[in-house]
Parts: sequence; structure tokens; C-alpha cells
Amino acid sequence: MTRELKSGRRGPARADSVIVFLHGYGADGADLLGLADPLAPHLPGTAFYAPDATEPCRNNPMGRQWFPIPWLDGSTETEAMSSMARSIDDVNGFLDGVLTREGLGADRMVVVGFSQGTMMALHVLPRRTQAVAGIVGFSGRLLAPERQAAEVRVKPPVLLVHGDQDPMVPFADMGLAADALTGAGFTVYGHVMKGTGHGIAPDGLSVALSFVREVLKDG
Repeated sequence: MTRELKSGRRGPARADSVIVFLHGYGADGADLLGLADPLAPHLPGTAFYAPDATEPCRNNPMGRQWFPIPWLDGSTETEAMSSMARSIDDVNGFLDGVLTREGLGADRMVVVGFSQGTMMALHVLPRRTQAVAGIVGFSGRLLAPERQAAEVRVKPPVLLVHGDQDPMVPFADMGLAADALTGAGFTVYGHVMKGTGHGIAPDGLSVALSFVREVLKDG
């Protein structure tokens, strides 16, 4: 059963496009919704959403998680897989609800993930029936790359952005994700945030903005 995700919204009352942020492990939607402040002046017709994952984070009860991480919180692989399956349903239901509420097609939506949110975005969006305009993945990885080619239904363009000093999600995971996605037929762009750890540097956000404006320009 789909669980309702709580989310803030920023932007005009009537939007012609929408960006959905998916937060990382131990954070919440508010952690990324603040990115609307620097982005909105360049995307005046865009509404911004940033839902909270349903589950409290095992390692940070004040934050949320899309699924537990066994090597960080002592959960089992079975628990992680079951939790992720429920969160996949939650995210799909949330995205459908946003598109209905805004009166927009999937081609007017961009999903931006950070860390575990990137993992969710790269897993969920290619398996939907209609392609979003694009996916931006900061500091994440592609889960189950061996299943990607067989299970994808749509192939929106993807921008991967990663810090080369990331201590949490190895920088090498960016290349692994790019190789698997490219091999499955996706158009993939990449940007390295030099000297950046597990975060979003100004240059990375600037590249993401350029990508978003490009994929939404025909609307």
C-alpha cells in the first residue's frame, strides 16, 4: 500500500514545470527544498517539491530514510530490500500525485536526488511508464546495475554529479553508474566537483541548473 509522503512546495501558483528533490539517508525534504532559493530565479515557472521519506532513520531518528543501510545501521539485507520496495511505491505515488495536482505531463518534471535519493531516482524513474524530462543524481550510485538493461521502460537523460573527495559514496560509483546507464541506452552527462566531499558544491548546482533548463526548454 502506498504511504503518503509529506512535502513542502515552493513556486508559482500555476507552474509550467516541476522539480522534485529526493533527500539522502538521515536527512529530510527540507534539507534540499532550500535549493529552490538559488534555482527559482532562473526557473520562474517551476514548482519545487521535496518529500520526506516515511521511515525514521535508524541512525538519526530526527531524519528519514528511503531504506536502511545494513553496513551503517545493522539492518539485514532482507529488511533493506523490503523497505526499499515500499519506498518505491511511495515515490511513484507521490510523483503521480504531483503531476495530477500541477496538471502537467511527465515530460515537464525533473527529479533531483542526493545520495540515497539519487539511488531511488535512478531506480524508480527508468521503470515508470512515462519518461520525465530528466534526472539529476548528486553523490549517489546505481543499485542493481545488472538489472538495468532488462527492467527499464523509459530512458530519460541523466546528469551525474559527484565530489572526487566523497568519503561516504565512493567517487568511483559515478563511473560505474554512467557505464551501466550508457550500456542500457541512456544519454548520460557527468560533472566532477573537484575537492568536494559528500555534498553539493556551487559548480555542481550550476551544472545541474544548466541541465534542467536544457531538458525543460521546449515546454
